[in-house]
Amino acid sequence: MPVYEYEHLGDGCQQGKRFELQQSMKSDKLTACPDCGGEVKRLISLVSVNTPKGNSDLKNLGFTKLVKRDDGIYENVTATGRESRYWDAGKPETRPDLKSKISD
Repeated sequence: MPVYEYEHLGDGCQQGKRFELQQSMKSDKLTACPDCGGEVKRLISLVSVNTPKGNSDLKNLGFTKLVKRDDGIYENVTATGRESRYWDAGKPETRPDLKSKISD
């Protein structure tokens, strides 16, 4: 269940001016503090998003990254195992082995 942040519109209570509450996404947002009954509003919280930084991170996470090298030629900079390092669009046997990376 997600954690939502709320802020008192007045002075606050024992929980302070802001407080967090774990509730279902299906639940209605609070309009009153559960402790003091004062009026509250739900805040939009900051989120953290991590993205892979380099080719080795992408490779470790199972991604395939192709870099265009020539007309119809791509370098698979995240090639693993028996995958070809270069993919020639005219040669299907050089295509990256996505089935080994994708599972249900």
